[in-house]
Amino acid sequence: METHAIATEASPAKWRQVAVQLRAIFNKYGIFLVFIAMLIVASILSPAFLSKTNLINVVRQMSVVGLIALGVTGVIVSAGIDLSSGSVVGLSAVVAASLSQLPDYPAAFYKGLQVPLFVAILAACGVGALVGLINGSLVAKTRIPPFIATLGTLTAIRGAALLYTGGRPISDLTDGYNFIGQGDLFGIPVPILLLVLMALVTHVLYSQTKFGKYVYAIGGNEQAARVSGINVGKYKMLMYVYAGFLAGLAGLVVSARIGSGQPGLGQGYELDAIAAAVIGGASLSAGGIGTVAGTVVGALIIGVLNNILDLTNVSAYWQQIIKGCIIVGAVILDQLKHHGSK
Repeated sequence: METHAIATEASPAKWRQVAVQLRAIFNKYGIFLVFIAMLIVASILSPAFLSKTNLINVVRQMSVVGLIALGVTGVIVSAGIDLSSGSVVGLSAVVAASLSQLPDYPAAFYKGLQVPLFVAILAACGVGALVGLINGSLVAKTRIPPFIATLGTLTAIRGAALLYTGGRPISDLTDGYNFIGQGDLFGIPVPILLLVLMALVTHVLYSQTKFGKYVYAIGGNEQAARVSGINVGKYKMLMYVYAGFLAGLAGLVVSARIGSGQPGLGQGYELDAIAAAVIGGASLSAGGIGTVAGTVVGALIIGVLNNILDLTNVSAYWQQIIKGCIIVGAVILDQLKHHGSK
């Protein structure tokens, strides 16, 4: 009887321990389990989903959002936010495209000008980095809340793109430029290769360098980071510069993919990028949390969701409602997870 009583008393403690372990596993790997479940559901809803052509198309389409999300993740980790990345896509796209038109095109932006492809690439990334520097300076030097600072640049940069082009698209681009968005290397689309490359670079930058460690420290406890000797303003600025650089690269890719630089490109991309980062585990309520792997999976989840909604002929209006609910749900789960851990 006494042995039975001891076993009965120990049983609740054992189950509590198991529950804690399961919760820890889900917190760490839950996003991957959700992604696998989505793949299974998608394949059931539409047999065409698992075709090689469709799967490549899904990753190709989400590569632009994925590139932006890599930079946004670091900004969120540093306890900031970047709402301007969609506008950066538009501005960098038109600047790069204007340098890559065929010189004999009658309506060429710069008549008779033909520059090497790498100049257009540097221009796109440079424009993004410059906007990132402006965002970082506003946040670090003036102490304006990141939400307000990047909301202002969102509007201003979109206006700059429209002013630069007069509101008109820039088309008839060189084959080399279009290859960046439409070409393949070793049977793999170039946008996918760029996403994989930048994901690896960003992972190393965030996890293996002093820069990444300082960004996580600033997001976790800015005051403690400052007391420990970290130049908080400098590393915040650098983080926004890197996010802008990736958004500029995304603008290059998307304009090359459609063969045109349009000032309206990238509208709403900032929300998809933030959603990918948050779904992937980056915390809007507590800085210092987020991973590159989680963000990539988050972007893939959004890509799969968009694709399966298209394959099942769900109305575009309902698609926006569903995506909005998913974003809100992800933030609610984030709040509950971190509130429960306190």
